[in-house]
Amino acid sequence: MLKILEKKPDDVAALNALGYTLVDRTQRYDEAAKYLGKAIELQPDEPVIVDSYGWLLYKQGKLALALEYLRKAYEKQPENEIAAHIAEVLWEMGDKKQARELFDAAFKKSPDDEYLLEFKKRFLQNGQ
Repeated sequence: MLKILEKKPDDVAALNALGYTLVDRTQRYDEAAKYLGKAIELQPDEPVIVDSYGWLLYKQGKLALALEYLRKAYEKQPENEIAAHIAEVLWEMGDKKQARELFDAAFKKSPDDEYLLEFKKRFLQNGQ
């Protein structure tokens, strides 16, 4: 991704992919913020980018703001990964009822989805 960005510093797909990977797989949130901030500046209404930025905010502990971004992304593109992100933020905010409702609706449609199964494993199968 860095090689792509060297040649095309405004490549939104590369900015988002690198930023999201840093958020999801590492704790290099400041570095991720640089890439995702630029991506969202270039395409502020792209649901995938809005989701990535919301996930970054969640990982930074900015739960209410993260929820705003994630809901905005989900309104435009109701994907399972985004639903799982929202459910996790709601869960962490203490709104387990709403998290379960969102999860249940998405899971009913896609019971084999990897993101939903991961949420179920981490939050619902522990008797919580």
